[in-house]
Amino acid sequence: MDFLIECIGFGPKSDPLALQGLLEEQGEPTPWRGNSTDQRRLRLGQGLELRGERHANGSWTLLPHYRVDTLLRISAQELASPEDSRFEALLHGWAAPPVPGLSADEYGTYLLSVWISDAARLPKPLPPGHTLALHVAGFAVDLENIGPNQELAPRALLERPNGALIEPLGGLDNPGGCAHLSLRIKEVRNLKNQISGETVQVCLCDAPERPLALLISPWQVEADGLPAPRPGLRIEGTFLFLGELGGGIPGPKRVAGRAFG
Repeated sequence: MDFLIECIGFGPKSDPLALQGLLEEQGEPTPWRGNSTDQRRLRLGQGLELRGERHANGSWTLLPHYRVDTLLRISAQELASPEDSRFEALLHGWAAPPVPGLSADEYGTYLLSVWISDAARLPKPLPPGHTLALHVAGFAVDLENIGPNQELAPRALLERPNGALIEPLGGLDNPGGCAHLSLRIKEVRNLKNQISGETVQVCLCDAPERPLALLISPWQVEADGLPAPRPGLRIEGTFLFLGELGGGIPGPKRVAGRAFG
């Protein structure tokens, strides 16, 4: 999924081998990811990072990372770890769960699945329904449209909470960390990748409880003839959600009894 690094300012002509060399020479170990030579991150400034994982055969996987300055609460429904990695896990749960005594909502506002990069911090098994606080950002896998809010959104969508459509892909049994979104842009932050010099646009989009931060490829926007994102427009597409823990990690006493993992 190296194409995702376009979202943090490394264009289609970027040399993956050169980026791997930068990770080795100028990068640092990624916290909670094990071997310091195989799990690397390169800080790009303003919360942007390039992260890399070297596999047993010597190949690398490059991924984007953006540390959002807010936390999203997610009530865990399922936590699954891939067989080939003990460091990360796919969390599927209800975002913005109700606060006891303050909300009559039984579950949460919307379902979301997120790959947690530092899942080694979590006890296993994890109590069902436990609420975690996460730094979460979405990266464009397939950008479908950017356009006027009233033109893209039918009335039924505009009447939803915050006018937001957030649907995990593959159904509830196979979320895969991706979701199809239709969201209204509230703010666009222009950041700079200090390695490539390229501008990185972070779209803060209207969503229940907390705005969602979405990062897109400007090269895809240009190739598809889409307008540049700006407040008031609506953005639609498929996004991969990546995050790390910011709070709510249960202590030893809270993992006793019925649990999943």
